[in-house]
Amino acid sequence: MRLLNILKENDIIKVSPEDHLSKVLSKLSTSHDAAFVFNEDDKYIGIVSPYFTMIKTSLPANTKVEHCLTHTAKIYLNYPLSKVCELFIQSKIHYLPVFDPSPIMVRDKSSEKFLGIISARRILSYFKDQPIFKVKVEKIISKRWQGLITVFEDDTITQAIHLFKTKKISKLIVINHDKKLKGVLSYYDLINLMISPKYSSHHGERGRENISFYNYRVKNFAKSYVLTLSKENHLIEAINLIFNKKIGSVIITDKERRPLGIITTRDILRFYIDNEKFAFIRRCLKSNYFDFGKF
Repeated sequence: MRLLNILKENDIIKVSPEDHLSKVLSKLSTSHDAAFVFNEDDKYIGIVSPYFTMIKTSLPANTKVEHCLTHTAKIYLNYPLSKVCELFIQSKIHYLPVFDPSPIMVRDKSSEKFLGIISARRILSYFKDQPIFKVKVEKIISKRWQGLITVFEDDTITQAIHLFKTKKISKLIVINHDKKLKGVLSYYDLINLMISPKYSSHHGERGRENISFYNYRVKNFAKSYVLTLSKENHLIEAINLIFNKKIGSVIITDKERRPLGIITTRDILRFYIDNEKFAFIRRCLKSNYFDFGKF
């Protein structure tokens, strides 16, 4: 597949270095989103991402964009799809800039031509019809880099935040004490609430005592609408759900609705990368040729 086929040239979120962070973040909806920053000469100079401005660091909402730029990897149209997938995983951002790969442009980085962006979702639109993804999700969740991480619905927000920071994840699976699925809690959603005046100071039922936001229960903020599949379903079904429903993950549960694992966009991209590597090895073995420089 040519990257040109999934290149997005219009309706890109573009912002100015003089804009404030609060204005930019209001245009975004998840921690993996990004706004693309251009100077007064319409030259691309970087991105602003919730992950780097609110999760990895904690910048004030009135910070100017020029002080919170992130310089992510650039994609060139001649990159193989597996490399693009790797860059999405490394950057923790689902939108990356694309540039002209011509030799002249490569020699002079300052004159690179911005062509548009590629999103992880557009890659999923290509994946959702590929036969290599007709593998049971059980195989995927058993090989995840990190096991299932859950939080009880009556745990406090303080406990949830501790898990987010120590486990370095952006979502927690919420369960009750029967270990049945109750919802999903997003760190990005929590951060938006933490800076909201509504929760900065809140009175108790009798209007006397102040209740800290951090003492609220997880169930007050978890999203109960969660898409699920069983371990017998195939990865291609998870891809279609994520793509069609415009969500970031699917929870895998048993018949009693107890969570067994989670399939994220990262898992799908990683599966494609690994499949490409194995395919390359098979081709090398078949032709009795092995170039270790490829790894």
